[in-house]
Amino acid sequence: MQTGFYSATGGMVTQFNRLDVISNNLANINTTGFKRDDVAIGDFMRLYKETHDILPIRNNTREGSQHLNRAMVRVPQVVEEYTNHDLGTLIQTGNPLDLALQSPNLFFAVETPNGVRYTRDGSFKLDDAGYVVAKEGFRVLSAQGTPIELPPERRIAISGEGILYAQNETNLLEQEEVGSLAIVRFDNPKWLEKTGHNYFKNPEGYADPIAATGQFLLAQGFLEKSNVNAITEMTALIETNRLVGMYQKVMDTHMNEINGDAISKLAVIKT
Repeated sequence: MQTGFYSATGGMVTQFNRLDVISNNLANINTTGFKRDDVAIGDFMRLYKETHDILPIRNNTREGSQHLNRAMVRVPQVVEEYTNHDLGTLIQTGNPLDLALQSPNLFFAVETPNGVRYTRDGSFKLDDAGYVVAKEGFRVLSAQGTPIELPPERRIAISGEGILYAQNETNLLEQEEVGSLAIVRFDNPKWLEKTGHNYFKNPEGYADPIAATGQFLLAQGFLEKSNVNAITEMTALIETNRLVGMYQKVMDTHMNEINGDAISKLAVIKT
């Protein structure tokens, strides 16, 4: 087998995977609270070294040498896909139920048909029953783990700690506490998994979320924009397309020129 062709094919597949990630980032550039994804590209040699101690065979045996074909193990591949949780820009909307979290590792809790999910998209509204819901109609949870119901025809104020107050329209000093938002953080948000519609889930086996405390957790009347940088993503898109073209040229050289020479020259029988 031509190892150069194999390496070029692996490199092209890797760039296709990277292209999917970049395209998804660009598609969500205007999605509230979206966090961009990225990939780390390595090769089999790196993966081998990381798992060397748990392999069932040693690398100084004949069987172990099969894992160390020096030409094959340098094939590039995606070794990790991760989410960048950096804070996005805050924009003012004036809507009392638009909420922006002011630190990277903070999330709202939402009750979905698949269980509790976490999001940074704070563009909330009221449903017909008077409950605070997300865009999809899923109910936002309180610090007590229950849906939040607001009294009708009352002005709503929300403190930086996430406490909700119902105010008298004629006298804003007259207010009563009607609940508090569940705002949580994680020991390491890196392990959160995206589940679609701008939601995350905490995988089984990882530490439970921790209730966040503080006076400046959120800002009322603001939304957090996506942390996708259009210029950075477009530059990466151009780079990826060029790499795909380079790998394609290498594959074409192997298939047509090198193989053609092998067939026309090596197979000639001299008499």
